[in-house]
Amino acid sequence: MNENKQKKRRRKENASIMDEETGENQGGVKTKELKEILTSLILLEDQEKNEQGEFAKANREERIQFEENQKKKTCTMMDYYSKFQESYRNLDQIDGVRRRKTRANALAAAIGAVTVENSVSISDENSKDNRGNIAAKAGAGPGRRLWVKNRSTDWWDQCNSPEFPEKEFKGAFRMGKNTFEMICNELSSVVAKENTLLRDAVPVKQRVAVCIWRLATGEPLRLVSKRFGLGISTCHKLVLEVCSAIRKVLMPKYLLWPDEENVRRIKEEFEAISGISNVVGAMYTTHIPIIAPKNNVAAYFNRRHTERNQKTSYSITVQGVVDPRGVFTDVCIGWPGSMSDDQVLEKSALNQRANSGLLKDVWIVGSSGYPLLDWVLVPYSQQHLTWTQHAFNEKIGEIQRIAKEAFARVKGRWACLQKRTEMKLQDLPVVLGACCVLHNICELRNEEMEPELNFELVDDEMVPEIGLRSANAMKARETIAHNLLHHNHAGTSFLS
Repeated sequence: MNENKQKKRRRKENASIMDEETGENQGGVKTKELKEILTSLILLEDQEKNEQGEFAKANREERIQFEENQKKKTCTMMDYYSKFQESYRNLDQIDGVRRRKTRANALAAAIGAVTVENSVSISDENSKDNRGNIAAKAGAGPGRRLWVKNRSTDWWDQCNSPEFPEKEFKGAFRMGKNTFEMICNELSSVVAKENTLLRDAVPVKQRVAVCIWRLATGEPLRLVSKRFGLGISTCHKLVLEVCSAIRKVLMPKYLLWPDEENVRRIKEEFEAISGISNVVGAMYTTHIPIIAPKNNVAAYFNRRHTERNQKTSYSITVQGVVDPRGVFTDVCIGWPGSMSDDQVLEKSALNQRANSGLLKDVWIVGSSGYPLLDWVLVPYSQQHLTWTQHAFNEKIGEIQRIAKEAFARVKGRWACLQKRTEMKLQDLPVVLGACCVLHNICELRNEEMEPELNFELVDDEMVPEIGLRSANAMKARETIAHNLLHHNHAGTSFLS
């Protein structure tokens, strides 16, 4: 019996020992598994950190590369623009020398003609036949002027007569007689010429009329020449001279940034239209078609117009800021058509004015083609918008529409802007500036456009690569959007 009890006790002790060993083994396995899990988590965390670091590094490299490319593009464009301006100055110098030589030759011819006539009268005062023969040899017959070809001026004489109907005059020159007279009086001191021994000078009214007719109709110079009874080269010269005079005399009076009093009025009118305060202008950029230039063709290639029209297009840009009446207060003219709206803005004097602090605490409203800046207010451009953002875009669109309609009226009035012209590329900025000044004069004097002159403006907007460039502007835009909805200024057309 004792032996049996001892055997049972030993079996129990052995069983308990085995249970303890089994528990220890199981505990060791669990600990090992836990360590493996922790190690895996640490490895995953390290891998995620490495991936985030690589992603951030790639982003930095892409941004650096983008900035370098932008700098290269900027340097290239500035170099080209400098060369462009230099060539323009050289052409002016060459033209000046040519004009001086022409005047000298003309004076020499006149002196020669007078000398021949005097010698004829001295040699044979009583013989008319002899005097006529000698004068014919000299090329200056009695009662005739040198270098003059008889051309009909009936059409212009009819337009210039007091009896010519006001409506027909306005249809021809896009403005009434009073406005035309005012422009002639303003430009008279600059464009007027004196009569010479060779010919009578073209009157001021006819000079201005040639320019305005050419801008208004875009008619070829050979047809303008026949209409006004002048030479083709004379008409071309008159257009450039009058446009230069408009830029020199009228632009400082009729196209300028508003003073404090006008800024206050503009803010009030824009706020009445949209409910958005501190708006001082609406901005838009359009393209003017040109003939393919001989140099730097790629810079002027307009890819978006080419794709839309299925026809190779070249253009230059015109960026303008208008007030609530559609009157231009700032223009930037002449940058190549391959540049996007935000690139043109960066090159403009308007951007320089903003960088110098002159546009602080005000907004200029632009389309989605411009970036959001501390002074440029643009619509939301993402796909999924809230009701507040939709309402904001609707009000921004009302302001933007003013600028777009102003450009449509410019191209409608001055048809030379609708198609490629035969002017040289270096002459176009002066001509385009003159068109903007004449537009302002017509708008300020309430010269209404005829309905048949309405022009449908089509310009492709391109969203900038970096559209949000100011955190403060983002916050301000959100505040404006919420205020519009809160104060019931926002419309509801976006709901329909």
